[in-house]
Amino acid sequence: MSFRISYLILALLLAACASAPTQQQSRPEQPIVNQADDVITEARFSQSLTELLSQISKSQEIPLQSLEIGFLDVKTIPSIRKLVLPPSGTFKKNWLVYRKRFIEPVRLKAGKAFWEENQAFLSQVEKDSGVPVEIIVAIIGIETIYGRQTGNFRVKDVLSTLAFSYPDTPNKAAREQLFKDQLKELILMCWTEAGGTLPSKNKAVDVNSARFSACLNQNSSYAGAIGLPQFMPSSIRNFAVDGDSDGKIDLKQSPKDAIASVGNFMKQHGWQPGMPISFPVQITGIPAAKELADGEPQLKHTVQELVEKGILTKQQGDLQAGGVAPQSKAFIVDLPYPDKDGSDQVQYFVGLNNFLTIVQYNRSYFYAQSVAEFAEALGYKNQSVVPAENTVKTLNTKTPTNSNEKPKHKKSSSKKKTKAN
Repeated sequence: MSFRISYLILALLLAACASAPTQQQSRPEQPIVNQADDVITEARFSQSLTELLSQISKSQEIPLQSLEIGFLDVKTIPSIRKLVLPPSGTFKKNWLVYRKRFIEPVRLKAGKAFWEENQAFLSQVEKDSGVPVEIIVAIIGIETIYGRQTGNFRVKDVLSTLAFSYPDTPNKAAREQLFKDQLKELILMCWTEAGGTLPSKNKAVDVNSARFSACLNQNSSYAGAIGLPQFMPSSIRNFAVDGDSDGKIDLKQSPKDAIASVGNFMKQHGWQPGMPISFPVQITGIPAAKELADGEPQLKHTVQELVEKGILTKQQGDLQAGGVAPQSKAFIVDLPYPDKDGSDQVQYFVGLNNFLTIVQYNRSYFYAQSVAEFAEALGYKNQSVVPAENTVKTLNTKTPTNSNEKPKHKKSSSKKKTKAN
């Protein structure tokens, strides 16, 4: 790595010291200017990466040489820098187009097949996590069509590019820091997978260098997400689990690992078993919803308040009628789209706790509502499911149950639901 940096710096100095070209030379010389810019960018990239590797080596007691070998062939990917750019100022978000892209026959058919193939295990994960089978199947289907589209970039190239060569945007510094953190998480994840310990504390460390490199070189999306459920390295380290009990976590080849990991992620992020995800806003309540929509995914309004404003019906504020407790918290979800004349339109929903949980998986209202509707297409009932033993207790209680109560989700009959749709 140090040799590479020295070479690049030398090239940079030579480019800087070159005499100005003559007019005759200037026409073919334009690419040389671009090459010099590339050298500058590459030198900064390599220096920043080396500094990070050095920091990780010291803090985690990983041999620096092992890290340098692992990143010896790392490269920036210009196309990724373009992919992460924000849309142009003239771009209009289109909920209807987004929805159509994911809730369509091919994915739904693949979802039913995936459910059928993993029926028993999906039911077990639902029982253990409280997350409905349909939600887990919907997430994996929207993310990768059950492993068909997991990305074709090397993850170390992706994260290094975005950590040290992020495009010039207003949030450049914050985004680079995010990907630096993810790059560190990737290194720690791969080190432990290869047999290393963190930190080693001068103990003998038997690390499989080939396995370490293979982990760094595995495919990912253009944002660094990995496997069937598209987990970032930090999510893999914190929430992925060994679903098939083979002693390792493999989100690329093991459907059981992917299923169990999605269930665990949702559970750890506050999924409330037996509770609905979102409710459509009543037509008469659209003006009130428009005033409350602020784009912030925060549970700030009570359902009772939204019922009083005409945004929700009384039944949607009734736990026993398939709704939620009146004191449950919610927020307004706005999904914009242009109509056939190009005029701006918005479809409004009331996002509940479980909607916010899906947003933690992918920070997009479009995404979360698509998961909800994909799940409904698979047979998910978007309503509360209160165990019978709690019904009498709730009906005899003057004050409705609060939003913290988590009744158990009714066990799904996965085979029947799959075939019914």
